[in-house]
Amino acid sequence: MFAVGGTLIVKCAFPPSLTRAKTEELLRHAPRFCPLAGIHQGSFTIALSKVDNVTVMIKLKPRVSPGCQIRVKYAIRSELKIKPGENVTFTFTCNTPEKYFIMEIRKNIDCVSGLCPFGDVHLYPMGLPRLNRTFVWDVKASTKAGLELKFSTPWLRQIEPGETCPDSVRYNINSCVDTATVNIGTFCRNGSVSRIKLLGGVIMSLHLSWDSPLTTSGFNIANRASIKRLCIIESVLNGESSVTLMSPNYPLAFPEDELMTWQFVIPSNLRASVFFHNYSLSNCERKEERVEYYIPGSLSNPEVFKLSDSQPANIAGSFNLSLQGCDQDAQNPGVLRLLFQVIVQHPQVNENVTHVVDLSKERNMTVTIHFEGWPNRLPLTSEPMCLICKDPRTCDRVLTLMSGTTYKISFLCKDLSRLRITAEKGISCVDLRWCQRKIYSLVVPKAITQLPIRLHKFIWKILAPDLINVEITSPSLKLQQHVPEQRCNTSYSYGIVSATPETELNVGVFCPGGSIEKIQMRNNITVSLKTFGKGFLNESDHQDLKMSFVPHIKDECIFTVSPDPKAKVYLQTPNWPYGLPPYVSVSWYVVIPSKQVARLGFSKDRMGISCETGRAYVNIKEEAPGAEETVRREDELLPQPRDMYHDFWVNVSNCKPVEGTQLTLQFWVTLADKSIDLGMIVAVVAGAGVLVAIVLTVCCVKKKKKKIQSPAVGVYNMNVNTQVPRKQGLFTKGRKTNESHVYAVIDDAMVYGHLLKESNGSVTPEVDVYRPFDGPVGSLPPSPPPFFRKDIKRSSNTEEPPSLTDTDHDTYTFAHQKLGLSEDNGDTNEKNDGDTSVSLLENKEQDDSVMLKEA
Repeated sequence: MFAVGGTLIVKCAFPPSLTRAKTEELLRHAPRFCPLAGIHQGSFTIALSKVDNVTVMIKLKPRVSPGCQIRVKYAIRSELKIKPGENVTFTFTCNTPEKYFIMEIRKNIDCVSGLCPFGDVHLYPMGLPRLNRTFVWDVKASTKAGLELKFSTPWLRQIEPGETCPDSVRYNINSCVDTATVNIGTFCRNGSVSRIKLLGGVIMSLHLSWDSPLTTSGFNIANRASIKRLCIIESVLNGESSVTLMSPNYPLAFPEDELMTWQFVIPSNLRASVFFHNYSLSNCERKEERVEYYIPGSLSNPEVFKLSDSQPANIAGSFNLSLQGCDQDAQNPGVLRLLFQVIVQHPQVNENVTHVVDLSKERNMTVTIHFEGWPNRLPLTSEPMCLICKDPRTCDRVLTLMSGTTYKISFLCKDLSRLRITAEKGISCVDLRWCQRKIYSLVVPKAITQLPIRLHKFIWKILAPDLINVEITSPSLKLQQHVPEQRCNTSYSYGIVSATPETELNVGVFCPGGSIEKIQMRNNITVSLKTFGKGFLNESDHQDLKMSFVPHIKDECIFTVSPDPKAKVYLQTPNWPYGLPPYVSVSWYVVIPSKQVARLGFSKDRMGISCETGRAYVNIKEEAPGAEETVRREDELLPQPRDMYHDFWVNVSNCKPVEGTQLTLQFWVTLADKSIDLGMIVAVVAGAGVLVAIVLTVCCVKKKKKKIQSPAVGVYNMNVNTQVPRKQGLFTKGRKTNESHVYAVIDDAMVYGHLLKESNGSVTPEVDVYRPFDGPVGSLPPSPPPFFRKDIKRSSNTEEPPSLTDTDHDTYTFAHQKLGLSEDNGDTNEKNDGDTSVSLLENKEQDDSVMLKEA
């Protein structure tokens, strides 16, 4: 070993018999065989005075492979400890020892038995290797005295455990009370914490990276009288700013039955507000956990609050905040912890502007004023703070107002556009007899719309018990369903959800200005009004959504639609695009004006599902006598576009779909004026002409027959049925409206019973004398409403109404006198046994035979 130009040269000899590869391997491990072969840096000398009571420890980083070592004289070590009074020279066996080693410099200060070295704290010793290093000052002091750590600007900022500092300069402060150690907190530079006062001893740590240029500790130590509490942390806030602070040991438990204080130094022209972001409570056996505020000028100092209370806001100037623990349950102590924020602002221009919110006449309603994005997003600490105050000292970023009360609120906010309102109202029905007579207006109250805050959402939660359903109507504006082909462009919309404890059906999103007159739904309903932009304030006066409770309906949902003649109306199944739930049935009733015709079409050819259980159906039926019901299954093509001349129903019923498929169906309706068919007009005129000709012919024939035959005598014959067999159901009139019990012809010249009295005591036939019918008269029931049978597979005619019974028709025959006989011809009457009744059919046959003889 020799030196050349100040460079240490080490020569190691290896046996000549070694191969080149073996020699290179030995050189890689040269420090093991040749202790001075791996030295690449200059040496370091650390001399520690015994009076300073400083210990230096150099050791390997945790979980790092030993790729570098320490050389002290001729010894190789992985760590080095230099005690007070020692002088050690050492070197490293690598060029980058900062990758492998860390260093701790610990100074012990005894303020119990000796004099304390108060004043500025220096980084000692000098000339240390460039390694990641930690300076530790362990100060032992009596609990009857207090120590104060005073930090030089830019002061400190408390951080949560695990958080890092931008400049890699980090302070950690622990308080030592008797044998217990309490972590006061971890801090970075550039903050508002200027001083920390502690009871008893303290362990102060300063962590620096190997390349940190810091040469001073940044704090000094002073002796103070006992503070009679765990610690006092002072925070200075000179301008608009905020500070986040945590209780000692956070997120672990605050010491049992301890007391600590935060002092906030704030100019009197600024306003401070306190917000608790995260806290938990321990299980107390005695006393009660609380926070206490001391506010200069307050008449009620200290002001005591629970951790769950809204904390004071809009505080003018400086104040103190103290946290008091309790005696905890030894078996289950729990955890008392607190993370909070103090925000300092200038007084706002609208601070003294009071807004009256009158909710005294409302029931079951809450109004929450909050910042934008609540509750899913918390505002950044750098964002300007907006506060809502219900009195000068009770302010928060979120304020909830309850119905039945009148509030006077104000705002501490530079930009009110960052605030929002979310309201919720509950409506329920217990007895249908009472609530069925009532119509509820789903309208945002004036107390909300008059505030200078944008309404975000108003939610109506409607609770309907079993067998009671809900009907939503929009009498004047009507509703438009929001679909991709027909998007809402209004300043607000309604989201309607039908829900049970097991399932939820998203009926859809709707906005005013459409064709849907009403929606009937089963189960509990949630209607959410959501606004878009500032236009709602102008349109809020025109709200007309109504709600009422109605009797039970069979389908899950029924829409009543009156299409706009000037627009194409799109309608789609609920729960779009996730599909109807299994076994759910939905119907649409489409109203068609009398002078118009509707065109119905589907947006796709098939339903697009496969059924695991049951069948899915689409049913279409017009509200007209004899109208056919069109039925399609899930495996069939949907109907082609068709014309509908009457009001009609569309029903969609789901099965249990195969996994991966869902029933989503959309259809459209358009209206057009009915066209005049010239061929139909000609046919009607021709038919009318034929009918007139028939009537004239019948009248002429009857007039001619009257001249050649005697007057007809109407005689009731109960044994003859002249009812012409007819198709069942064609006789559509009931007894009240048909004329089956009225004689077709009663001529003035007809002779009744007085002719039959001259039959010389023969059997008198039954002579029918007309009397009006005074008994009960029945009629056919009205046509039932349309229903859809799930077992129908093909189109079929509707069932014809049942025919009238025979008792609804009276059977009559007409008797005629024999031609050529006078009234006094008694022989003839005797031969006929007094029966002068001859049926019209017999009379017609006799007339025909006479005419043939004459011919």
